[in-house]
Amino acid sequence: MTEFFQELYPGIEDSVLDQLDEWVAVYQGQEAIRHLFEVAASIDSMVIGERQILGQLRDAYDQCKDWGITGDNLRLAVDLAVQAAKAVYTHTRIGEKPISIASLAVQKLERLHTPKDARILLVGAGQTNALVAKFLIKHRFHNVRVFNRTLARAEDLSALFEHGSASPLSALASYREGFDVLIACTSAHEPVIRHGLYHDLLQGDQREKVVIDLSIPRNVEAAVPRDFPIQYVEIEGLRSLAKENLAFREKEVEHARTLLDEYTALFPAQYRQRRLERALQVIPDSVRAVKEKAVREVFKKELDSLDPSALALVERILGYMEKKCIGIPMKAAREAIL
Repeated sequence: MTEFFQELYPGIEDSVLDQLDEWVAVYQGQEAIRHLFEVAASIDSMVIGERQILGQLRDAYDQCKDWGITGDNLRLAVDLAVQAAKAVYTHTRIGEKPISIASLAVQKLERLHTPKDARILLVGAGQTNALVAKFLIKHRFHNVRVFNRTLARAEDLSALFEHGSASPLSALASYREGFDVLIACTSAHEPVIRHGLYHDLLQGDQREKVVIDLSIPRNVEAAVPRDFPIQYVEIEGLRSLAKENLAFREKEVEHARTLLDEYTALFPAQYRQRRLERALQVIPDSVRAVKEKAVREVFKKELDSLDPSALALVERILGYMEKKCIGIPMKAAREAIL
């Protein structure tokens, strides 16, 4: 293991190498295959049932393949891992009940029957709101204005929406075009949506709004949900729901493990078959070379003396024998494995 990390990171410090046993888990043989399958199915993960993990695994494999550091054995393992993960998501409920804060926030909008053309103000364009944007698009919300300190990031995020627009965060104080939903998540250490600002944003509109605060500390001043008609959603409530949903997913893990047992048991036979297939790949060329040598060297004089019809018959016989000589050992090998 030490040699592996020294090769991967030539400048790695000795103090780090000394602690590898505490930080690194090493799997070999069938245990390694099982671990790969559990990662792909996201049951060996901080976020159980998170489908994005399978995509990340495939992207990592594709990148390593492009770098030329994978082989046929790893390809076989990853292909079966993908099949196993898909079976887990199909035949268990491990992926049900969202547990990401961004997904739960948008799901809350759905439960409140928010119209798809609702005017949504997205305050902040960081990682969390980027995920919120993804789920807004998934649920077909399209009328979104993004406010962010860095205008370029706001523009990038707003460009994802059919009716998206962007403004610097400083322009929020003078925004007077109305809204139905406000979602705030910035890195500010004090409230961004203060009582006076919110009052000005309303422009006298008395209808109930949806305000979602995904920041820690809060971006929405406490007086805002107290003094205005608001469906207020804050991160602590979403976290509690996320924990409940995670507990639900964890109940499905045992069912998932049973499915993975079945796929893990399949791998040794598939691995042996693939090894045999690779070994037998030389047979067609070898048989063909024997035939060509017989025609061009060993029996050349005899074949040259034949009339065209007899020569054609010999060639047909040789062609038939070539196919049979190739097919017989491959068929026998497959039957032996099965």
